[in-house]
Amino acid sequence: MSISLGVINLAGLIITAASLVYVLAAMRCLARFRTSREQVAVELPPVSLFKPVCGLESGLLENLRSFCTQDYPCYQVIFGAACADDPAVPVVRQVMKEFPHLDTSLVINDRVIGANYKVSSLANMYPAAKHDVFVISDSDMRVGKNYLGSVVPPVLDNKVGAASCLYQGVPATDTVATRLACLFINEWFLPSVLVARAVRGISFCLGATMVVPRKVLTQVGGFERLASYLADDYMLGKLVSDQGYQVVLAPYVIKNIITERNLRSLFMHELRWARTVRNVQPGGYAFSFITYTIPVALVYCVITPDKVLGICMLIASIIVRLLMHGVARRRLREPGPPVPALLPLRDLMCFLVWVASFMGRNVSWRSNKFSLQSDGHLALKE
Repeated sequence: MSISLGVINLAGLIITAASLVYVLAAMRCLARFRTSREQVAVELPPVSLFKPVCGLESGLLENLRSFCTQDYPCYQVIFGAACADDPAVPVVRQVMKEFPHLDTSLVINDRVIGANYKVSSLANMYPAAKHDVFVISDSDMRVGKNYLGSVVPPVLDNKVGAASCLYQGVPATDTVATRLACLFINEWFLPSVLVARAVRGISFCLGATMVVPRKVLTQVGGFERLASYLADDYMLGKLVSDQGYQVVLAPYVIKNIITERNLRSLFMHELRWARTVRNVQPGGYAFSFITYTIPVALVYCVITPDKVLGICMLIASIIVRLLMHGVARRRLREPGPPVPALLPLRDLMCFLVWVASFMGRNVSWRSNKFSLQSDGHLALKE
């Protein structure tokens, strides 16, 4: 029995130390990430920008406007909706009227080619695309004028089949739920992508931005190949990588405008995301609990007979989280005051979402309920 307890104690110490090391490594990756770099002067190709919309999201008008003011030589903007009475459609029409000299179009089509309705919308928008470089971005994103000029150049390299970019959460409302959502994106998720890139490179895209040449999209089977997956961004990157191309992060951080109604809404949103990640990366996700350093240290503090060491590890976990908070706010130029008091709650909530993600395969997405299949496909639940 004493040997077993000793092994458990040692394992707990190793896991807690690994968690602290991970946060320090993530902090270093974030501190070194550069959002601008010198580009070799090249002729930028014309671009077709896809903007699927669904529902009246907070700040939608400003979000869509930001994509219409790009400092880029030639691009078109294709908006897409499933039905004419979608509340986002009047906003799209207003934006189109504000930019009469920009090549814009609105595709309204309710054709469904798979359980992922966003991808169905993209497939419906595809015939309107005039150019051979596609930029796909969600409707809750907001950008600066140099966005296209930053995300398109990477795919001019013939070895690169797709490019994506990091995104940071920007609160649309000053509520606890919204602040917690932004904390997760900026100080847990975003650094984890940078760590993954540093360790093994990336073979996935992020839905905030997916840049892919038409010929590469055709090679992987088009939007139709993605239509039955919830993680269409991950699958696009994987399929592109499987074709022998590189997938890269562009030197740009897009703004994700965040509104969460309450803590329950936030939990369900993150549970859907967690189950999606578990579905596509089961091995890595199973060990992702080490990224939640305060709960890990708290568990160790409870189980270890050496309470002094346990308390020291817990204090160290809080310190590294505070340091990450400072680095993220500085590097991402986060608006609003610091919220260090929310860090333990945020870390604990991450851990609870991780635990809950193993308790089923059902997800809710835009008022529909789906079941995630073991092969990554979505099945609509009646």
